[in-house]
Amino acid sequence: MTELEQLFCGLRAVVFDFDGVILESGNIKTEAFLELFADWPEHQEAVLAFHLANLGVSRYVKFRYVVEALWQRPYTPQDEAALGAAFEGLVLEKVLRCPFVPGAAETLAALADRLPAFVASGTPQTELDLIVNERGLRSSFREVWGTPCTKPEILRDILQRHGWQPDDVLMVGDGLSDYQAAQAVGTRFLARLTPEQEAEWLKLGVVGVADLLELVEVVVGARS
Repeated sequence: MTELEQLFCGLRAVVFDFDGVILESGNIKTEAFLELFADWPEHQEAVLAFHLANLGVSRYVKFRYVVEALWQRPYTPQDEAALGAAFEGLVLEKVLRCPFVPGAAETLAALADRLPAFVASGTPQTELDLIVNERGLRSSFREVWGTPCTKPEILRDILQRHGWQPDDVLMVGDGLSDYQAAQAVGTRFLARLTPEQEAEWLKLGVVGVADLLELVEVVVGARS
């Protein structure tokens, strides 16, 4: 039995991050952060580094970092509203048009009659709901959760409400925040490998896949 097959053995639910795991929208968000702060070229490297180190974390956490650590002034509600609106304007239409991660649609279809699927995302809830609905994905998921809830909070809530143990659930993510959430709660974890994070995954020794194409056969085999 492969490591990937072992991850699905006896599983009761799968929780997916969204950007970079279901949709190929990870780079859209990365480019948007750089564009949002393009008028401060001296901070571009720091903005990029902080974003990549916090993939899957709420954009508002990153805005606060830029304002407080780089601009060195208090982060206000006005900052949050203005940066949030500008960022959504940069990403929303692109996310609505971007392709699926290879194998994601097929994996969700394979899970449909076998295991419940959930979303735990760093995207604001109202924006996430809009994207899920517009992309025709609502029926693919038992529940869809975004911020302001954190990923550990989402995982713990799912476990508690459904009466599952941590080892019953697999978290699939492409960022360290996904891994850290799984570690904090005790669920299983599968990494979607990307060039930006691949070295980190190798260092951590986690099971990873370049896309979700491998999951289709594993899902069918694990629940047949």
